[in-house]
Amino acid sequence: MVSTYFGYNYITRNLKQSLARVEQQADVAREAAYYKANIGKVKTVDDFMKDYRLYHYAMKAYGLEDMAYAKAFMKKVLESDLNDSKSFVNQLVDKRYREFAAAFSFNGSATPVAQSDTQTDEMIGLYTATKKHEVDALTSDQNYYSAQIGNITTADQLLNNDRLRNYVYSAFGIDESKWPPGTISQVLRSDPSDPASYVNTTFASQLSGLNASLAQAQSDISAANSNIANYTAQLSQPGANVPQLQVQILVEKYHLETATKSVSSLNDQIGAIGNFVDLAGAFEFLPDGSLPAGTPAQTAANITLTKKQFDDSKADIYSAASPIYEAVAIKQFRTDLLKINSVQAFLSTPGVYDFALGAVGLDPDKVSRDVVKKVLESDINDPKSYVYTLKDTRYVQLARAFNFDAKGNLTTPLVAQDSAEVLQIAKDYVIQAVKSASTATPQQQAAVKAQAAKDATEYQQAIAGIDKVSDLLANRPMVDLILLAKGLDPRKVSDDFLKKIFASDLNDKKSFVNTQSDPRFAEIVASFNFDSKGNVARLPMMGPQKRDQFRETQTNYLEQSLELQQGDTNPGVRLALYFKRKAGDITSAYDILADKALSEVFRTTFNLPDSMAAMPIDQQAKFVDKFMKIKDLSDPAKVDKLLSRFSAMYDVKNSDSTGQGQSPLLNLFQGSNSGISSMSEATYLAIAKLRAH
Repeated sequence: MVSTYFGYNYITRNLKQSLARVEQQADVAREAAYYKANIGKVKTVDDFMKDYRLYHYAMKAYGLEDMAYAKAFMKKVLESDLNDSKSFVNQLVDKRYREFAAAFSFNGSATPVAQSDTQTDEMIGLYTATKKHEVDALTSDQNYYSAQIGNITTADQLLNNDRLRNYVYSAFGIDESKWPPGTISQVLRSDPSDPASYVNTTFASQLSGLNASLAQAQSDISAANSNIANYTAQLSQPGANVPQLQVQILVEKYHLETATKSVSSLNDQIGAIGNFVDLAGAFEFLPDGSLPAGTPAQTAANITLTKKQFDDSKADIYSAASPIYEAVAIKQFRTDLLKINSVQAFLSTPGVYDFALGAVGLDPDKVSRDVVKKVLESDINDPKSYVYTLKDTRYVQLARAFNFDAKGNLTTPLVAQDSAEVLQIAKDYVIQAVKSASTATPQQQAAVKAQAAKDATEYQQAIAGIDKVSDLLANRPMVDLILLAKGLDPRKVSDDFLKKIFASDLNDKKSFVNTQSDPRFAEIVASFNFDSKGNVARLPMMGPQKRDQFRETQTNYLEQSLELQQGDTNPGVRLALYFKRKAGDITSAYDILADKALSEVFRTTFNLPDSMAAMPIDQQAKFVDKFMKIKDLSDPAKVDKLLSRFSAMYDVKNSDSTGQGQSPLLNLFQGSNSGISSMSEATYLAIAKLRAH
């Protein structure tokens, strides 16, 4: 039999080739193909467990094949909430069950919602910022008007200055879409006290007739209401001609509607004339548009009046920005948001519609609902979609803020990483940080853990702002946190390397990321929802599994198959391969002691008796900490050195089984009780050669 040392080193030095050979084996390829073809059809836990081949494939992938019979137990594992520390799976000591549950999204898949919590918080923040910006803009306009009005010398100069013109129009209620500049220029040159001035002959002269028409329309409204009441009362009288009365009521309602519209129109006309007269009286321009020598465009009193009227015209903006109004609007938005289940519901719910449009700086009264509908149904990843044809970033903001598909139905939030992935990265980062400080003082460990928790929280918040790969790669501290969470050294990973792995096609076995010796880089790429163009996208799930979960299951199946096959020839090689695969997840001595295989590797490596397993767990943990540094298990080189020692020791320890006596080579390992042995690999090689003889 080939020695454990040679067998293990041959496999690890040619790991990709070894896995490739296993992958090509007929039975392995057949089961992998079946899993890939059928996992997408699974909708529930029961569906999954009823399919023998799918269920057993996954159980083997996570080293739980011997528990496949316990379906009731495994169902509870799969239905557990991983985020609940008191859930069934989180109460189990063996981490394999949690890893198995984490490989599926029966309970953790994203739910279609109008907005995620992050989107809602961002919209509320945007609303507050927009309202403040609008008030700040009004203050800026006020200051500009105060600074510039004294420099105006002609009516046309005033009208040709966009900011001053808009300010004056707002203050005096002038609708620019209805009145051409020439008309307003003539009004500004008018003297309201002169009966022959333009404003009086063209507009004020109409007031008498308009007021008379208004009085008549108001009288018509009164008469129509009276007639409707009279005819309605007659309907209940004996012998009433009901059809005739109903016709008369309809006629009177028509008169009422006509008269009501007339009152509204007449009031608008009268109001507009009043505004023109006020405008003319607020400025000192002569009929030719100039100013009398030494006379400003406005008196101090009229400047004050104009400013007051401007503020009055913007009362809605000032009110919307007030703390009380804002609090009410936010509360209403949160309440009504729960009712939104489609674009149509969005359009018909003012508490959400007005708030959302206001947040991005759009006026709900001036924007077509049909336009908003098309915007919300646009695909923001498609540069040719409707929202981008508008050439207005406000509409893009609105589309990004909500989750609707092309048919106006709810869909899942568009995020760079799913919440479960984000949480896992954050947790792994804290674990790695704590592991790195395993030899520090308790006070230092507490400080490291606190800082790591703070960094992890910041990551959870910052990842929500990532919209494309370039955003992620531009934030090197964020990338470094991800690398550290995976047990990788950021100093050894260049920006160019990161660009290459994220540009790789995960489905192409020959792509850059898939040809790396370390599979953790492919795991990182798979954990993000980037499409082939580097944009955040809603990637399709394969039944209960996301892309990274499916990849992990298939990779684990291959590794388990390799380990099992090696174990048939040499159990020591299987143990070493298993330890190598699990080393990065070990965070304390108790992780080793809770796993029989890991414990055996530890005891064999340091020539400790199997009877040690009967000792109290805390005493065993002290032995683990005495013989090895847990933080060293994050260093692949140190793990390889540890397993080189294990493989040699395993051969020595098991020499009796091959007819050889106890080897004096054991003496070489006595006394090594601090960290991972510093003995060179050449020494282990020599031992292996002696063992072979």
